[in-house]
Amino acid sequence: MSTTADVLRSAVEKLRAAGIESARREARLLLVHALGISPDALVGRDVEIAPAHFDDFVARRAAREPLAYIVGAKEFWSLAFEVGPGVLIPRPETETLIEQVIRFFPDRSAALDVLDLGTGTGCLLIAALHEYPNAHGVGVDTSRAALAIAARNVEKHALGARCRLAEDDWGGGLPGRYDVILSNPPYIRSSDIAALAPEVRLYEPIQALDGGPDGLAAYRVLAPRISRLLKPGGLAFLELGVGQDRDVERILTEAGFEIAEMAPDLAGIGRCVVARTGNRTK
Repeated sequence: MSTTADVLRSAVEKLRAAGIESARREARLLLVHALGISPDALVGRDVEIAPAHFDDFVARRAAREPLAYIVGAKEFWSLAFEVGPGVLIPRPETETLIEQVIRFFPDRSAALDVLDLGTGTGCLLIAALHEYPNAHGVGVDTSRAALAIAARNVEKHALGARCRLAEDDWGGGLPGRYDVILSNPPYIRSSDIAALAPEVRLYEPIQALDGGPDGLAAYRVLAPRISRLLKPGGLAFLELGVGQDRDVERILTEAGFEIAEMAPDLAGIGRCVVARTGNRTK
């Protein structure tokens, strides 16, 4: 038997040796997960524990498995989401899309029809429906593993009556039209995958990362699909990779879109393109 101080000290050393920069913070998060308590409950605690599960968690993290996969959860837009192998972990920069939706659709009572292409965990769709209580949405993905996790997140946030999930390839088989289309497509160049952090390269789904030789393959597919699915006066909000703003703008304008905004994330990186069809009603 060991005390919490003992196991934390050992865990921090192991994580630091594995190259984990925030070793102390992550060791504490793994410990509270192993103990089934809140982080606040660990403050001042130094009781004897059996660290078997904790040792397993630390070994997985030292092998560079993402912390979110080990604890099974990740926060996005101040909401908790289940995550796991087979689904992309939500990133803070993706919240830029929700910020822009709110900017362009300030009436929170609007009965928007929302489509999320490549929904993954469902974080974008669920965050949008959380902000617009009269909105309805559809989330599509080709990954059944991702759709299973998204379905549990929809249930967790009590949105089953306003949300539908479907297995589909970038909306190619969808009927109907939408006021808001959201997408965080794969945008990393194939040749850059090998240089990604081990947490991403070894564990997160390649289909959610690999954007083809130039990182733009998904946008070329999305442009005509979105044009068909967007209502007059509707807007598409697409996430971008670093330095892709001009290339994505060109793809969209060649497909008949007008660019309403190229919004930066908190780091000042162009992260979200907001686009409308060129033949919108005035």
